[in-house]
Amino acid sequence: MERNMEITQQLVKNLFDYRDGVLYWKIQPSNCVQVGDKAGALTGKGYLQTGINGKNYKNHRVIFLMHYGFLPAEIDHIDGNRTNNNIENLREATRSENNCNARTRADNTSGVKGVCWHKRDKKWQVRISVNGKEKYFGRYDNLEQAKLVAIELRSKYHGEFARHD
Repeated sequence: MERNMEITQQLVKNLFDYRDGVLYWKIQPSNCVQVGDKAGALTGKGYLQTGINGKNYKNHRVIFLMHYGFLPAEIDHIDGNRTNNNIENLREATRSENNCNARTRADNTSGVKGVCWHKRDKKWQVRISVNGKEKYFGRYDNLEQAKLVAIELRSKYHGEFARHD
């Protein structure tokens, strides 16, 4: 096979079987891999990745290509689990949509996505991303009220990509 050529749906169908979100080799790509072995190794960011023609591809991208015949710029894991590559869990997304479906950051001090403490006013502040730009939606006396506002706004502006955890 020619190295570094762009992968195609036919190529990945020739290389892999897909079962329950997992790719299995149909060929023996190297001495240490056998036909029927699971394809992929875990990356430092928690994705499964497989080498094809001298280039690494994330398994969820290969699976999406295998099923739909094209590779979108972004693919979202609906449940947020980077190793759940069931085709039903994968959807085309923009970068903004993919970011909307991200989990609450580890450094979030309120525990609520889009809510932070405003030190000067001693109130909870709500800010969420709308069309890729951060927007301010007020300050609230208690965390529960700010949380409800943030959830309502994420549902309104992020639609099916809204994630509240």
